[in-house]
Amino acid sequence: MSTDVPAAARGGLRAERLTVRYGGVTANSDVDLDVRPGEIVGLIGPNGAGKTTFVDAVTGFTRSEGSVTLDGERIDALRPHERRRRGLSRTWQSGELFGNLTVRENVAVATRPGGVGTLFRDIFWPRRRVDGSVGRALSLVGLGEEADRLARDLSLGQQKLVGVARALVGTCKLLLLDEPAAGLDSAESLEFATRLRTIVGEQGAGALLIDHDMSLVLGVCDRVFVLEFGKLIFSGTPDEARTDQAVVAAYLGVPMENADA
Repeated sequence: MSTDVPAAARGGLRAERLTVRYGGVTANSDVDLDVRPGEIVGLIGPNGAGKTTFVDAVTGFTRSEGSVTLDGERIDALRPHERRRRGLSRTWQSGELFGNLTVRENVAVATRPGGVGTLFRDIFWPRRRVDGSVGRALSLVGLGEEADRLARDLSLGQQKLVGVARALVGTCKLLLLDEPAAGLDSAESLEFATRLRTIVGEQGAGALLIDHDMSLVLGVCDRVFVLEFGKLIFSGTPDEARTDQAVVAAYLGVPMENADA
């Protein structure tokens, strides 16, 4: 897979010795992980391995130790919305949409500041002009022609892409995707993989992909990290992950070439 990076996109995400503790439980232990611009990196592991905790820590939604840098600048002291403004974007496992709003309006939510002023404007000018980045984000995920459809009328795969579009609006240097293919059938998962590769190629951003669909992760990612009980047990290429004994024992169960059988 190509990892060529547009000249304008440099840096990337780096987490070093990232540790998360909940009381006496260590959910992440000294995790070192990096994502380069223009690259798709997979993070896999059994349920409870600490994958979502890692994303929560990187994005500032849970307290952690260690360092997080984006484009060479430390961001671990920043609040979640400040990290988002720096270009660290994420999706959510349960990214519910507003079914009675259009696709465009659902994505526009991500461009709106909070506060009483926004509430006042929403009451008296509910149909204000939408930020131009919304249209660009929808085009990037292939939903430009669906912008005026109600979100509830979309397929599940399309709804997942609306969540990705939300994360892309504004500045997006690094995209964290938390189980975006959950609930998708094989055809929708394949379409998502194709679209994700296009997004990374055109946007120049890096992407960290967490998912249980091994065909998706090992098929689209440039590198893969594997967590078990909060600790990294593997980092390498998808081909190396398919046959690594620690990965097979902890997660895959059998080498990937035998998985169909």
